[in-house]
Amino acid sequence: MGNHSRLRNIPLSVLDLAHVRRDGTVAEAFRNSLALAQHAESLGYERFWLAEHHNIQGVACSATSVLIGHIANGTSKIRVGSGGIMLPNHSPLVIAEQFGTLESLFPGRIDLGLGRAPGGDSAAMRALRGSFHSGGEDFPEQVEELRRYLGKSTASDRVHAYPGEGTNVPIYLLGSSDFSARLAGVLGLPFAFAAHFQPQPLLPALRIYRSAFRPSEVLEKPYAMVGVPILVADSDERAQFLATTPIQMFLNLIRGVPGPMPPPSRNIDWTADEREMVAAKFGAAIVGGPERVAARLSAFLEQTQADELIVVANSYDFEDRLRSYELLANLRKQAEETPRDAANVGV
Repeated sequence: MGNHSRLRNIPLSVLDLAHVRRDGTVAEAFRNSLALAQHAESLGYERFWLAEHHNIQGVACSATSVLIGHIANGTSKIRVGSGGIMLPNHSPLVIAEQFGTLESLFPGRIDLGLGRAPGGDSAAMRALRGSFHSGGEDFPEQVEELRRYLGKSTASDRVHAYPGEGTNVPIYLLGSSDFSARLAGVLGLPFAFAAHFQPQPLLPALRIYRSAFRPSEVLEKPYAMVGVPILVADSDERAQFLATTPIQMFLNLIRGVPGPMPPPSRNIDWTADEREMVAAKFGAAIVGGPERVAARLSAFLEQTQADELIVVANSYDFEDRLRSYELLANLRKQAEETPRDAANVGV
């Protein structure tokens, strides 16, 4: 009974990394990101997030705030934000000024998702931070400093974010472990778990978030978002073939040779250990034709009790990606149109 209800009511959102295709260009990736955001907006998706990464060939969203402005300027309703900004890479004041600017330009449409991971390797971390070194241990203090800059000023404040102060840009904590889950709960903030690349700790992290949650001025009850790979095509066979693109992307990361997005392949040359490691990263993926995806998605929602899904759909051909998000939106629409009395008897 609950499966139909959850699929009917779940907000769907998009996570994008502005991937560059093999034989493609960065400019093409940016055009595709904007076209995808416009497509998602027309289909009723809740938000469009971009994730900060550095020194990873084939991932073009390093200047995340700039790209958010580009996407927000080319859309009109969908929320646009970071999924996330890796806060240890930056001073909180800089992020407050950047997102205060974005909120002033696009009022009521900007989200600030925060992560404590570096979003790159140790060399990139040193290049970004200079003499400032942080392993994420001071993340709670950084979050609080950022929230002060975005909130109402007090007489004792010596530093102000102009613009930024008083904008109260909505903050979401992101994580792939229990650290940010617990912190989000204690602060009463929304929490987004990165099951699109680290699925194993998902359920424990959600339990910790919900058990640690304290009502706040932001939220009265927990709000759990889950990043998940969902790739829908017109048939199971087609979807499985398209999924060999993200599978190869994970394989290349494991091998330490990330690069542009590869085309799908009928044959992947990998070892049993590599296959197992890729499965561990891609384990939450929901891949198939509409019927298969609907069934697996309903089970996933029942298992996680997620309040929102942040969907990752990486396919080599952009038209396949657009189609996947369209088919997923259609599944939710079909669930909305399912008579409630029919859902109640398990039809």
